[in-house]
Amino acid sequence: MSASPTSPRRVAYLINQYPKVSHSFIRREILALERRGVAVLRIAVRGWSDALADPADEAERSRTRYLLQRGLVPPLLAAARLGLARPGRFVAAARLALSMWRRSGRTLFHHLAYLAEAAELVGWLAAERIDHLHAHFGTNPAEVAMLARVLGGPPYSFTVHGPEEFDKPEALGLGEKGRRAAFVVAISSFGRSQLYRWLPQAHWHKVQVVHCGLERVFHDGLATGVAAAPRLVCVGRLCEQKGQLLLVQALQRVLAQGVALELVLAGDGELRAEIEALIERLGLRSQVRITGWIGSAEVRAEIVAARALVLPSFAEGLPVVIMEAMALRRPVITTFVAGIPELVRDGENGWLVPAGDIDALASAIQACLAASPDVLERMGAAAHRRVLERHDIDREAAKLAALFAGPDRVTVAVPDAAGPAR
Repeated sequence: MSASPTSPRRVAYLINQYPKVSHSFIRREILALERRGVAVLRIAVRGWSDALADPADEAERSRTRYLLQRGLVPPLLAAARLGLARPGRFVAAARLALSMWRRSGRTLFHHLAYLAEAAELVGWLAAERIDHLHAHFGTNPAEVAMLARVLGGPPYSFTVHGPEEFDKPEALGLGEKGRRAAFVVAISSFGRSQLYRWLPQAHWHKVQVVHCGLERVFHDGLATGVAAAPRLVCVGRLCEQKGQLLLVQALQRVLAQGVALELVLAGDGELRAEIEALIERLGLRSQVRITGWIGSAEVRAEIVAARALVLPSFAEGLPVVIMEAMALRRPVITTFVAGIPELVRDGENGWLVPAGDIDALASAIQACLAASPDVLERMGAAAHRRVLERHDIDREAAKLAALFAGPDRVTVAVPDAAGPAR
């Protein structure tokens, strides 16, 4: 598929860490843009030597440039050269970096490092004739993109996922980043509403909803009848926001009712030791399996082998794994938080429970296990239809390509460095 006549020929993506097992949605987005004829330069701050579980990520790493791969000296030298060549712009960018530091919880060193990274980035973007810079996440990648723009780089935009950005929007300067951006992408209507809180109304038109998407190859041609085993799978980082500690406690309550149940925790993370200790303390070692990080093929196999996905999150954006499970015709047990209710409909394609409610979670798990194969198949088919309507990666990439096309789509002025921020 060819790019439209107004599309820029070259776009750069900036990510803090890429590739990464939990960032497969970024890879899918980039590849879909390239299928539309948009050339994408991949740039990351780090990630050049991380262990990877997915062969597709190995291929992406070979196509990615890393700002800190040779240490901080090259960015510092780039900053010195840019300071001499463009002193006015450099002073404006330095003032902006200091302003961002004063409101943040990070050190001055971090923000000066972002300035140096931005200086090197500007040189790379100019050499590659990049028309537009897009950052994923409203954290430090968005700040580096904003500083690069002040230093003379191309217009920028960024995608906000949550929940981290919504936990500390003022410390991240989310309003300042959005005010200076050509546009800002939210992955759900909920995310859009949170951006509205931190942007003046005059800038609301810049907030565009572009969903994370799935490729049809992920689910096409795969036999996904109802799993026979009473098994549930929870896919995601083992961390406080995903609610796995609560899930293990709910599991114990279900088992105490004499219900057979297996649980697979597919993922890894900072709470693994605490989760394992709870499993041991509750005597659930034979009922719970933790896989560690696995690639997309293994994630798909674990979802297909389960009756449903369970994700009892306390805070979210809109989890891609929910989309993946629904595409594989699996209903979802999850919580009424963030963008999840925009996709999951209680009683139709899954079960929605209040976040933090162990009893409600245990009841939903029991309802899922007690449901007949016909009910589960009907819910799985409804889930499949729903996610394909809303999360086709090529359709969502077309939205992004249109936004990247230029100022005729979203027209904004770049504020000066001394402008107020909310």
